[in-house]
Amino acid sequence: MLSDTPGIHHITGIVRDAQQNVDFYTGVLGLRLVKQTVNFNEKFTRHLFYGDETGSPGTSLTFFPYPAEDDGRIGKPQITTAALVIPPNSVSYWRDQLAAHDIAVEGPSERFGETVLRFSDPDGTQLELVTGESPVEPWADGPIPPQHAIRGIHSVTLLSTNVYVTASVLDTLGFELIDQEGDRVRYRAPGDRATIVDLLDRDSDFGREGAGSIHHVAVRVPEKEQLYEWHDLFRERGYDVSRVKDRHFFYSLYVREPGGILFELATEQPGLTVDSDRDTFGQSLFLPPWLEEDREMIEGQLQPLDVSSTPELDE
Repeated sequence: MLSDTPGIHHITGIVRDAQQNVDFYTGVLGLRLVKQTVNFNEKFTRHLFYGDETGSPGTSLTFFPYPAEDDGRIGKPQITTAALVIPPNSVSYWRDQLAAHDIAVEGPSERFGETVLRFSDPDGTQLELVTGESPVEPWADGPIPPQHAIRGIHSVTLLSTNVYVTASVLDTLGFELIDQEGDRVRYRAPGDRATIVDLLDRDSDFGREGAGSIHHVAVRVPEKEQLYEWHDLFRERGYDVSRVKDRHFFYSLYVREPGGILFELATEQPGLTVDSDRDTFGQSLFLPPWLEEDREMIEGQLQPLDVSSTPELDE
């Protein structure tokens, strides 16, 4: 019996410069670099994971840096925006924090009763900080005061080529239609964190994948065995679905639904902390066992990345 997903597992984007990415997401947003590894499908490409102290599901943003990548272009079918939760009393703090780093901010504005700040990372990835409650505890030793620190993922915004089909997929995954404002339709999963997906019902030009675009969104499933059931269900419907893959930190599969959005379904276990010392997360390149014998060759092909400096705490 398939279980509804409790919410988002992680969000993955494409960027150009790994060092710039680390400096922004750790030094400006105050997330922890929990894991630096490689794209298991392209072993000479880094894969960077950020989140709370342990990169727990529902907090993790991940990025593939491609140094020669062309700029992406927002349009359909794409995941246009990744949103993160901040405490309700932290809007002024974050406007000042972003302004101090010369980051242009739109807002604050109101949406579904929440306050929203809009901005972009150095590669143009569209981001939002949204006020709300979350059970996620922030990284206590991070550069942002804990009372203002990011509390994990809030939502993603989807721009589909067929909103009715994408809406049906969300319903199948366990997201429930809960509200609508203008051309933005809100769905929510039954979990306690990272539960929101907004679907835009609007005309748009077609986008282009590249630096600054979001590659996919992953949702949580309880255990590996259910991935095979999901695989069979999507295959019966004629969707473009992958086999179940071993990502070392979790098992997953990918499905490109007819509206053009790429979803990943990922297990919550074993998690990013497997085979790692909590005190040294993200400090060195992690390779799974099947790539370890190629470490010297892989490290020789990757651009250098300095993660030795710790951002100073903003008071």
